[in-house]
Amino acid sequence: MPARSRIVAGCMTGTSLDGIDVAVARIHGRGLAQRAELLALVSRPLGPLADPLRRLAEQRPVTAGAIADLAHRFALLHARVLAPLHRRFPLDLVCIHGQTVFHKPPLSWQLFQPAPVAAALGVPVICDVRAADLAAGGQGAPVTPITDWILFRDRRRTVAVVNLGGFANATLLPPGPVEGVRGGDCCACNQVLDAVARSALGKPFDRGGATAWRGLPDPGATAALVRILDRQRRGRRSLGTGDEAAAWVGAHRRLPARDLARSASAAVARTIAAGLRDLADGRPIDRVVVAGGGARNRALVADLAAAVGCPVALSDDHGVPVQAREALAFACIGALCADGVPITLPAVTGVRRAPRAGLTAPVP
Repeated sequence: MPARSRIVAGCMTGTSLDGIDVAVARIHGRGLAQRAELLALVSRPLGPLADPLRRLAEQRPVTAGAIADLAHRFALLHARVLAPLHRRFPLDLVCIHGQTVFHKPPLSWQLFQPAPVAAALGVPVICDVRAADLAAGGQGAPVTPITDWILFRDRRRTVAVVNLGGFANATLLPPGPVEGVRGGDCCACNQVLDAVARSALGKPFDRGGATAWRGLPDPGATAALVRILDRQRRGRRSLGTGDEAAAWVGAHRRLPARDLARSASAAVARTIAAGLRDLADGRPIDRVVVAGGGARNRALVADLAAAVGCPVALSDDHGVPVQAREALAFACIGALCADGVPITLPAVTGVRRAPRAGLTAPVP
């Protein structure tokens, strides 16, 4: 008899701190044989929680009481976003990323309190999915390559999946079993582009890359930023919480805003392309699939296509809306954790033997 499908919600807040994304999926099957059917996607702003979360991630002094209050309010916000979805699609399980406020292996902190969500919804909640990999000697990130294999693999072609989020990460999916998957973090992405928008445009972000699209990359400014970002790529820096662009923006304020924005876009694209070449190790890449908030940035996608030299498609074309990829990945990760399947891959995080992951807050 076929296994009963499960309805799982995956929740993601990224390094851009622009909101909570929640994907509700019907998970058919078990373990690596699972298939995810997206049922709903909602995004909600972090509101007054964004600034204190950013201050904490930037390592500014905060009292223990303030952190406890922030974590509790952060959990209650998740519960409020999930509650109407739970009424529409009775959930079997929730998997929550939490907010990365520090990550320097073996130390990592995914700020979250799962118990208030489990109590509010009456549904088990899985979180802290990086901890087991870190404890076993891995980097704890990235955790999405295994779900990229579930969602995007091609039996005949090599596909690269790039998440253009606050920090860009990439997965290489050669044809074949999951053991062939490679992945890693590339460099700061929307963190940089948003810092440029705040400083040069007076806006939180360059919507659709409209300003950058009208500009031209300045060779000197682009090269300078590539050098900054390249240190992250070569150091295989895992995740990111700081504003890498601040000094670079200050040093190049003489440029027109549109050219400064396009220079940042070109530098990020070139660094990501270099990261993809590292992962491919000389093998050709047939297609790149992009997701995340930066996938809507017209200039960034065009610059990435020019830098990698192969077709670049949105994840929408593969049935996964660009804004849903990470949240949907966490729905899949929740199902894998519940099935006792390790979610990290030795070839990706460097862990010798991938352990089972995820801490579960049961229903009180």
